[in-house]
Amino acid sequence: QVQLGESGGGLVQPGDSLRLSCAASGPTRRPLNDYAIGWIRQAPGKEQEFVGGISWGGQNTYYADSVKGRFTISRDSAKNSVYLQMNRLKPEDTAVYYCAADWQAPARVIRTTPAAYAYWGQGTQVTVSS
Repeated sequence: QVQLGESGGGLVQPGDSLRLSCAASGPTRRPLNDYAIGWIRQAPGKEQEFVGGISWGGQNTYYADSVKGRFTISRDSAKNSVYLQMNRLKPEDTAVYYCAADWQAPARVIRTTPAAYAYWGQGTQVTVSS
């Protein structure tokens, strides 16, 4: 079991950058390195969208076409954290962003279905507007 918390959201203008952080907290039994971590977003009135993820064992990454080339996911093992670097933000990136952990994914595999992720953070709002 793992508890997750996101931070770093905010209001920015189109073209700006933000870095979201996902940190483990509480009585964590395993480090985040043991989980595949996904970033999922949800805009008002829309379904959840799997933005991207990073595997455990091998650090493979996956990005949705809508963010490929603009977003980057990375880990910091020492801080037990995962980051979502978002560059060249667009108004359509506006959403609540969640990080989530998949404890059942095989090594080097990133599952892109939000339902595969058992542990979720509380979400952080990202608003891109001029």
